[in-house]
Amino acid sequence: MGSCFSAESRSPIPGSPSSPGLGIRKRKSSRKKLGSRNPSFDYRREEPLHRIPGRLFLNGSSEIASLFTQQGKKGTNQDAMIVWENFASRADTIFCGVFDGHGPYGHMVAKRVRDSLPLKLSSHWEVNITSEEVLREISINTAGSINSEDTSFVSADEEPRASADLEETEKFPEFFQTLKESFLKAFKVMDRELRMHATIDCFCSGTTAVTLIKQGQHLVIGNVGDSRAVLGTRDKDDSLVAMQLTVDLKPNLP
Repeated sequence: MGSCFSAESRSPIPGSPSSPGLGIRKRKSSRKKLGSRNPSFDYRREEPLHRIPGRLFLNGSSEIASLFTQQGKKGTNQDAMIVWENFASRADTIFCGVFDGHGPYGHMVAKRVRDSLPLKLSSHWEVNITSEEVLREISINTAGSINSEDTSFVSADEEPRASADLEETEKFPEFFQTLKESFLKAFKVMDRELRMHATIDCFCSGTTAVTLIKQGQHLVIGNVGDSRAVLGTRDKDDSLVAMQLTVDLKPNLP
């Protein structure tokens, strides 16, 4: 199960989701089992997400991405996936995520994270960008109020540190640090929300998460668990080569 990007795909298959069937059953008991869901409620809650253009989460493809999952022999398919083009209202940005649930309610956790995590990431990213712009403006205004003599003194005193900061910044694209902080915050909030969820038992159930944002030619990846991000590249003979981008996170690995 997984998703991939392709710049050469010329036969896109519509990836718009089909509406799930809804059924009505007689209530046998007033008590709800832990992890039970009302499908009608779920559909109403998720419907606005499913209608967002460029948001793919079912088997299918677009001009730049394809998704596929297939149920195995273990029972319920606990995989979830998503490709979100024009992510965070940015034309050059794509979000991709693969989530492999485990435990009795792993399928519910995986789908919950698939639907919620991208929204949290987008929100934190926007807040961090806004904060940086405000701080940058304050810094510029403050610098403009310093006279030329003080400026020369400060510049001479801070030159070694400024040079080191510039060298560090040049190693990564400008947005890397902002996205790194956004990933960390989104994952932390998502984990806390799951632990507090009233109808999903997350003590014995959970999900992996390998997520990435592609902006232009840059990739920023955030992952938990042993689902992998793999880059398909070409060697000198133009043969396709798989390059592992993430390290599996397991209890038995240091």
